[in-house]
Amino acid sequence: MLILSIDTSTRGCSVSLVGDASLISSYELFTDKSSSSMLTTLMQNCVEHAGFTLADLDAIAVAMGPGSYTGLRVGVSTAKGLCYALDKPLLAINTLEAMALQLGKFYENHLLCPMIDARRMEVYAAIFDSKNNIVLPTQAVILTENSFEELLNTNKIVFFGDGSAKFKALVGGNPNATFPEHDIFPSAKTVGLLAIDAFYAGKFEDVAAFEPYYLKDFMSPAPKKSKTLL
Repeated sequence: MLILSIDTSTRGCSVSLVGDASLISSYELFTDKSSSSMLTTLMQNCVEHAGFTLADLDAIAVAMGPGSYTGLRVGVSTAKGLCYALDKPLLAINTLEAMALQLGKFYENHLLCPMIDARRMEVYAAIFDSKNNIVLPTQAVILTENSFEELLNTNKIVFFGDGSAKFKALVGGNPNATFPEHDIFPSAKTVGLLAIDAFYAGKFEDVAAFEPYYLKDFMSPAPKKSKTLL
C-alpha cells in the first residue's frame, strides 16, 4: 500500500510517501509562498527517488486545513488533480491533528495544542491528548490571557506552531504552559501516517465536491483609496 501525502497548510510545502505504517521518503521546502510548480517537483522526486511511479500509488492524502487560504487551495487542487488523472481515491487529514502527532511521544503526560497563525491575535487551534484523541475540537481562537484557562488549571499543555509565540507572550509564566524552543511546522510525514488508518477505514472523500477546511471566510485586504489630485 502506497500513499502520497501533501501538506501546504502554511509556509512552504512538504510531500511524503508512506507504506504500511512506515515512512518511505519525504521532501520539504520552506519558503514564503507555496506554488503548484514547486509541489509538482517535490512529488515527482519523492516518488521516483523511492523507486516507484505515480501509477503505483493507492491513494493521495492532503492536509485539509485549517491554515493559509492560498496554501490550502494549492495543496487541495493539486491532490484532486492527481486523483482525477490517476483514478485514485482522496484522503483528507486535519492539519492540526497531524501536527499533534509529531509531539505525542515526547510529551506523554501533557495535552497538545497546535496553533496556526490566523493574523492579529487569532489562531486556529485544537487540543489533543498524547494519543492524538481530541480534547478540544478545531476552532478559531482570539487569544487573551484567559484563553484555555480551564484546561490549564488542571493540565500541563504544550503550545506549538507558528501561532504559539503570540500566546507565550500572554501566559508564558504559567507553570502548566510549555512552549518548545524549536519551530514545529505542519508536515506531510504525519499527514501520511494518519492517512494509513483513514485508508483502511475507507474514509475517502468525494473528489469532485471536496473543499479545503478554511474554518473561516477568506478576508482580502480592503483596496487602497486612490488620492485625487486637485
